Amino acid sequence: MIQNQRSFTPRSGAPACQPLIDRFCRTVSYLRVSVTDRCDFRCTYCMAERMHFLPRRDLLSLEELDRLCSGFVELGVRKLRVTGGEPLVRRDVMQFFRAMSRHLDTGALHELTLTTNGSQLARHAADLAALGVRRVNVSLDTLNPEKFAALTRRGQLAPVLDGIAAARRAGLRVKINTVALKGFNEDELFDLVGWCGAEGHDLTFIEVMPMGESPVEERLDQFWPLGDLRARLAERFTLTDLAETTGGPARYMRVEQTGQKIGLITPLSHNFCESCNRVRLSCTGELFTCLGQEGASDLRSVLRAGDDPAALEAAIRAGIGLKPAGHDFDYTRRTVSGALSRRMNHTGG
Repeated sequence: MIQNQRSFTPRSGAPACQPLIDRFCRTVSYLRVSVTDRCDFRCTYCMAERMHFLPRRDLLSLEELDRLCSGFVELGVRKLRVTGGEPLVRRDVMQFFRAMSRHLDTGALHELTLTTNGSQLARHAADLAALGVRRVNVSLDTLNPEKFAALTRRGQLAPVLDGIAAARRAGLRVKINTVALKGFNEDELFDLVGWCGAEGHDLTFIEVMPMGESPVEERLDQFWPLGDLRARLAERFTLTDLAETTGGPARYMRVEQTGQKIGLITPLSHNFCESCNRVRLSCTGELFTCLGQEGASDLRSVLRAGDDPAALEAAIRAGIGLKPAGHDFDYTRRTVSGALSRRMNHTGG
């Protein structure tokens, strides 16, 4: 069991010290933490079919994840999203959710959320809700069982749909994240919108990013600019742009005919870095201050050197100080700029 740590345990809903502010005067209040690089799917745009995962000794223990995430909460992080890999395949992961829920109880943490492929959601949904999780993001790129099996290489659609249904029964709000893939799910655009509208799920489309070891030509062939997707929706629906934000990169619009909300995340066709408030923590304790840059700060060595809150705070602040102005992803002129060999399952989704 994870024991409550004295170090970095917030005493109230207010930060105990100065918040995390990068050199571009952006306040960092959102942490996405990967608890594992493992996944039970092998999605073609995310992983190789034959993966070599990290040795377990390299991963942060649940206790180390607790110490580190609690440190970020003490320094002003108010939203914590648990990611992977697939976070729900990590053994005893609910212990980590239980540890983080104490920060919800104190008011220091405002939101504890999860991004999942949905495969394990049915058996964990009720526990997640009981621990204070109020909404989950489920990655779902197709409603066609055959296409789903081909894309994930080993997944099946039915358990994912069962998991989504279980989440709704548990009272969790579900948002569907769909990677827009040219030539793959273009023909399902209206089916996905219609299904999410009927089920009461918010829906966000995401442009495919040049990460991992896929050939450049493959990434270009997959790239479906969301401006084109929006124009296609506008042929059938009345779309109203919304000013609201969840603190993330998505820009939202309302479909007037159905009342549903659709988000667009456009790292390639519309850079959103000027308002970025997030950083990512890998399952090995690397702090990535930008998804689209290679640079990272090693926090694991500081953790394992001893229980020194001041040293950990100094390391976190030093890492935040390296946050760049933005990423270099670019697909213009039919070339790929800013491509990264690092896979998303290493960084955290």
